[in-house]
Amino acid sequence: MSAKDIVQNFYKSDVLLETDTVNAFLHPEVVLEWHSTKGFLKLNHDEIIGLANELSKAYVRSKSRISHITEEGNTVAVRYSHYVKTMENPREEMLLAHFMVIWELKDNKLYRGYQMSQL
Repeated sequence: MSAKDIVQNFYKSDVLLETDTVNAFLHPEVVLEWHSTKGFLKLNHDEIIGLANELSKAYVRSKSRISHITEEGNTVAVRYSHYVKTMENPREEMLLAHFMVIWELKDNKLYRGYQMSQL
């Protein structure tokens, strides 16, 4: 499986709400550097799993719509919009944010991420 395929599978519907599945994609030494509209976060493996766990408590569905994805060796850049459905209103899809992330893969796992997001 190519690096691009791995990243595409990571952003498939509902994966970000499934902690076991998220864990399967992450390298044990993963680090995600995230610049968001709320500031800078540097997340390790356990913190990313914790974030997926929190998302699964708040949302019943999750969908990433990828608009751009490019691969060069073990590095993949992806631009996507993340949509969710809340437990209170599962029929309405809501835009969570727009994202741009560059993933470096190691041992066919997400190893280093450099992400920016905006509401």
